[in-house]
This record gives sequence, C-alpha cells and structure tokens, in this order.
Amino acid sequence: MDNLKFDEATQKELATFLEREQAQARINSTVHNLTSMCWDKCVTSTPGSRFARGEESCLLNCVDRFMDTSLFIIKTIEGQRSQQS
Repeated sequence: MDNLKFDEATQKELATFLEREQAQARINSTVHNLTSMCWDKCVTSTPGSRFARGEESCLLNCVDRFMDTSLFIIKTIEGQRSQQS
C-alpha cells in the first residue's frame, strides 16, 4: 500500500474525507466525555424510570455549561489563529 500513488484530486478527496472522519471522532469523544462527566456529577441515585429530584436540572445545567465552555475555547483558539495569520 506504501507504493500507491494518487493524483491530486484523489489526494484532496482523501484529505477531506480524513478531516471529516477526524472531526466526527472528536465529536463522538466529546459527547462521550460530556455524558460521563455529567452523569457522574448529577445522577446520585440508582437510575429508574425517572430521575430523582434535581438530577434532570443538574444534567441540563451541566450540558449547558460544558457547551458554553467548549464554544468559548473554540472562539478563543480561532481568535488566536486569526491574529497569527
């Protein structure tokens, strides 16, 4: 497989595909981490058909804060990148 040579269009297509797959993997990882972190923080009783009082609002709040923080970090990094360019 090391001896395969691709034309420029195929190389660009492969690069685009890999970028999309890597982005999807990062999203999946983030969702997994978010789920684990918020579950551990908020679900304190044995799960049943309903969450205990306060668990649902804790989960919603946890997700909101996680998303706010992630967006802030992304915007900060993008700002730093644009200043360097």
